[in-house]
Amino acid sequence: MSTPVFDNYINGEWAAGDHFENRNPADTSEVVGLFTKGTAADMTAAVDAAQAAFGGWASMTGPARGALLNKVADILDRKLDQLGEEMTREEGKTLPEAKGEVRRAINIFRYFGGEGSRMPGMIVPSERDRVHMFAFRKPIGVCGLITPWTFPIAIPAWKMAPALIAGNTIVVKPASASPLSAWRVVEACHEAGIPKGVVNFVAGSGATLGSALINAKPLKAVSFTGSCDVGNWLHAEASKRRLRIQLEMGGKNPTIVLNDCDFNASVENVCNAAFFSTGQKCTATSRAIVEDGIYDKFVAALVERTKKLKVGNGLKPGIDIGPAIDEGQLETNLKYIAIGREEAGEPLCGGNRLTGGDYDKGYFVEPTIFSNVTSGMRLAQEEVFGPVLAVMRATDFNDAMAIANDIPFGLSASIQSTNLSRVFDYIYKMEAGLLTVNLPSAGVEYQLPFGGTKDSSFGPKEQGPAALEFYSDYKTVYMKY
Repeated sequence: MSTPVFDNYINGEWAAGDHFENRNPADTSEVVGLFTKGTAADMTAAVDAAQAAFGGWASMTGPARGALLNKVADILDRKLDQLGEEMTREEGKTLPEAKGEVRRAINIFRYFGGEGSRMPGMIVPSERDRVHMFAFRKPIGVCGLITPWTFPIAIPAWKMAPALIAGNTIVVKPASASPLSAWRVVEACHEAGIPKGVVNFVAGSGATLGSALINAKPLKAVSFTGSCDVGNWLHAEASKRRLRIQLEMGGKNPTIVLNDCDFNASVENVCNAAFFSTGQKCTATSRAIVEDGIYDKFVAALVERTKKLKVGNGLKPGIDIGPAIDEGQLETNLKYIAIGREEAGEPLCGGNRLTGGDYDKGYFVEPTIFSNVTSGMRLAQEEVFGPVLAVMRATDFNDAMAIANDIPFGLSASIQSTNLSRVFDYIYKMEAGLLTVNLPSAGVEYQLPFGGTKDSSFGPKEQGPAALEFYSDYKTVYMKY
């Protein structure tokens, strides 16, 4: 059977060229697809096409745009099982997780489809007689959307849908490690009848295409999710042109576990947040900060639970954890495991690449726990983005909060406690944009704002009604009658 080929999408047409491979990280002998390797000229053409289509799309009524977004959702819904399987094959997460993510993308398009009939503005009374004052939202123009491999359909959806419903035209640049899921969303936009030039898709080298995108004259805004290094470069380049920019970057997320927690639920929550999706979530728990009174008991229970996790190909039933996304991420995981051994001694469990049988086909590593990690260690400060958990001891709640906030990042955090006063202290004092209580630190919904603080994020929040703040502006009107 021949390997499927997926072309770029520019001005309503599929654009072919040289290809790069998208391989299954659980079985590297499988090429999931060949993707057209976009050039700087392709990116320029895509931005130009988006600019040419902007006037027509912006002048379409919000409910009409919303109807098209709902058609996209319907198309994705009909293909849910197919899209879930493809995501597992290209990104590695388990099939239930992949299908859940596809469902979330569908819901995002339906949510923002509904926003087309609302699109709230402002009407306020004037101090002057017979003056009517109001403000309404207007689109900003061509938006570049740079998406990561971690949530290869949900993140494209939560950038594309609000940008489109606000009346903007878009150019999507997906991560080369998992471009197929984003390509399927663009394909659904094409099938739904979204006019040519409104949605464009260019895959390929981040360095080549990122530079071409940021320097394209019609571009008005860039939304990026990915690494801090690339985000900082984009911020510097976008600032030269005074482009709007939205950045979602790294995290080193804590879960605080207090003596009064629901013990068994807390063990499960930390295990889930640290290791599911192979720890490859920006909101994953990478530091468990446990109060001294239950530290030894909690660590023992967490290790016992972690040892029961099954690692393997996410298409197989009963698998809890899939592979690292690629060889580079596997090497990063193993590097930080080596650093952990130097800093904190032998891990309590895990610590090795899995080999033998089907494991030799992919990038599999054992879920790994280090204990007695302290704030000065690299394992407590640097993002790993893999199934490596640092467990830290706190003398009391205040010490736990100090440890939790002692990092440059501030994306997500969790607390496990039944003490209402401690929970509210945490809510008001934790330096993170996303907080959970008696839940895993990872796992958010689309109806509320998403984003961090400190070095984790920059610019307006994503998701929920807040997403429109980035993708639209206000036009204010004073009218004498």
